[in-house]
Amino acid sequence: MSKLPIIAIGIAVLALGYFALVSDAAAYGGSAPETCANCHAMDSQYENWAHGGHAKVAKCTDCHLPHDNFVSYYMEKGRQGAKDTYAFVTGDIPVAIRAEEKTKQIVQENCIHCHENTVEAMLTSAQPFDRYCWECHRDVAHGQRGGTGAPYQDSVLYPTK
Repeated sequence: MSKLPIIAIGIAVLALGYFALVSDAAAYGGSAPETCANCHAMDSQYENWAHGGHAKVAKCTDCHLPHDNFVSYYMEKGRQGAKDTYAFVTGDIPVAIRAEEKTKQIVQENCIHCHENTVEAMLTSAQPFDRYCWECHRDVAHGQRGGTGAPYQDSVLYPTK
């Protein structure tokens, strides 16, 4: 019996272990905002969050990931991480980073969950609740310009006078 497959598997395990060590792969399973800011494309989002109202009470994962159960949390973390990794590796990073519909729904649910006492009257009132929280509270989590790294004002999302 050839020892070649065993040696190849051993080398692959060592290579993957080395990659995990030098890339600090374990950090990506955690919730430290600094890990989210590892990609230069997230600089303005991180900077705006760090100087915003939520920095002392919420991390990126508190708003951007579901908290209904362990499985959905890590499934969504993996999905978003794979999408972000693909964009970073291919260089296909949009100038103005925008949340996709699924992420918007997650963030909305987390806003309501954390601010339940504040929004209770609004949620039970007769008025239609068909807007996202950040449509009125744009500067709360990511500063005046929201979550954009664009060097210009996005007049579609942030109307100018």
